[in-house]
Amino acid sequence: MQQGFEESGNMNKIQPTQKMFVAVAGNIGSGKTTLTKKLSQRLNWKPQYEPVDNNPYLADFYKDMSRWSFELQVYFLTHRFNSHRLIECSNFSAIQDRSIYEDAYIFARSLFEKGHMSKREYENYYRLFMTMTQFMGSPTLMIFLKRSVHKLMERIRERGRECEKEISTDYISQLNEYYHDWYETYNLGKAIIVDTDDLDFLNNEDQFERLVQKIQDSMEQQELFYSYH
Repeated sequence: MQQGFEESGNMNKIQPTQKMFVAVAGNIGSGKTTLTKKLSQRLNWKPQYEPVDNNPYLADFYKDMSRWSFELQVYFLTHRFNSHRLIECSNFSAIQDRSIYEDAYIFARSLFEKGHMSKREYENYYRLFMTMTQFMGSPTLMIFLKRSVHKLMERIRERGRECEKEISTDYISQLNEYYHDWYETYNLGKAIIVDTDDLDFLNNEDQFERLVQKIQDSMEQQELFYSYH
């Protein structure tokens, strides 16, 4: 096993003719968007990004979570369901920046347990999520990005997004715990866990290529990768 990587999930082989649907999962500041962009360019796959810059609720949410939590989560859920179905119904391989499952198992759970979402709102939201997932297949591969709370907060400060200035260390720490719980119980298909504390796949091409190789090995479809060297 290569340093920095772990494997988990169902290891059934994928048919060589199947298109690829890779989802990149991870906490705020873990490097999802950067990795999605680099992988899409490296493999010539279509990226689907998380709606941040044009999100009409995000800035208000970080200022008053209790007021805007339900609206924000429904907005994210709708966007990611549409992105997921777009990928499934298309004939191209794609990489999704954050999965729909994180909305329910990480963020909505956190908001409910912290009292920012009422029991009625949470149950309504979760029923909607369960209904949506009945019409979805699973990603070919889930890439879990792990990063320590210290490194996450450092990255959040570095990128300096106005809407993220109110994010607290306690909030990021709780999300990290929920991500760990989800990683441990994920059973929808293949997955790899990537510890990004000491990885720099943006500036270190050797480390990035190691990750590409790991993805290639995990999906056992080498012919899909060689044409992009």
